[in-house]
Amino acid sequence: MKSISLKYEDASWTTSDGALMTDKITADLVLCFGSKQILNTPGFYSIITSKFNAPQIVICSTSGEIIDNQVTDNTLVAVALQFEKTKIETSNVNILDFKNSYDAAAALVNKLPKTELAYVLIISDGSLVNGSELVKGLNDSLDNNVLITGGLAGDGANFESTLVGLNNEPQKGQIVAVAFYGKNILVTSGSKGGWDILGPEKIITKAKGNILFELDHKNCLDLYKRFLGDEAAHLPSSALLFPLSVITPDNTKAVVRTILNISEAEQSMTFAGDVPEGSKVRFMKANFDSLVTAASNSAQQTLTIADRKPDFSLLISCVGRKLTLGSRIEEEVESVNELFEGKTPLLGFYSYGEISPIQEEVSCSLHNQTMTITSFYEF
Repeated sequence: MKSISLKYEDASWTTSDGALMTDKITADLVLCFGSKQILNTPGFYSIITSKFNAPQIVICSTSGEIIDNQVTDNTLVAVALQFEKTKIETSNVNILDFKNSYDAAAALVNKLPKTELAYVLIISDGSLVNGSELVKGLNDSLDNNVLITGGLAGDGANFESTLVGLNNEPQKGQIVAVAFYGKNILVTSGSKGGWDILGPEKIITKAKGNILFELDHKNCLDLYKRFLGDEAAHLPSSALLFPLSVITPDNTKAVVRTILNISEAEQSMTFAGDVPEGSKVRFMKANFDSLVTAASNSAQQTLTIADRKPDFSLLISCVGRKLTLGSRIEEEVESVNELFEGKTPLLGFYSYGEISPIQEEVSCSLHNQTMTITSFYEF
């Protein structure tokens, strides 16, 4: 397996250390992550096809781009992957063609051959798709032994609309699956948060989908504002810095949920994933050092072969982490690079949601506020 990572900025393609790359690159798969502003540029797709000769090109908008140990904004980063013994297939659907995200997910993976399927990467619209329904549809439509990871596209901190594309100009509502086949590919994943949990546990007593109304039969928005204190004046943006830990009734392990918006009229809170009634909830707060350590721990989870570092690692982190860490944001990427001893090419983006299993489980879950890492090895 070979990879070449590039950054497009100021009308030039360069490596992460600034070296100019003028040659056209041939690959089996190209992953491109960039700001919505760049992706909306007229003729954007021709910029990609003039640089890469590849049968499969996946594109998504971001809330920040990752290349090696750097975090950038308003750029485009891309990795060209070439495999020796691994087969790649892709499929895509648009959420606008389905009544819900569960059905869209089922249709997406049902387009893929299942024989010798080893791993599926999901890159999804981050504004129109319900991430919780998406992962449920993926889990129900694939065998339990097939690893699924990925993320939801971003739009900076705007939360207006996102773009995803497969072999074409990126569009709203698109969901893309990239399937990897054969016995010569090993894909591992890790996902960690690093947030501090504060206060007593509460129970969700009234909710609908991803909209929360009551905790312990009390108005959730009022409780949350009291928890935030002075930061409540900056809602909804300040909510990204104070996510919730949620244990759903059908699980024993917590996932982190980001608050996307609040409604004063309905006295409700809208999350990036479902918050079912009966779930156990605790408020959370950032601990900078723990966030950085969690990124390194996520990378550690993907190291399953003695004395070998991954051939390539895909990093998908949350926009909430980026806003929280601020000027320290590169520290979480540097911690991953350090763990891999600088031997593994890194590329990725800041997202509106991360998809990966919880710890030792196989089925995927929707996460918020995590650093999720997918590492690739080919034999």
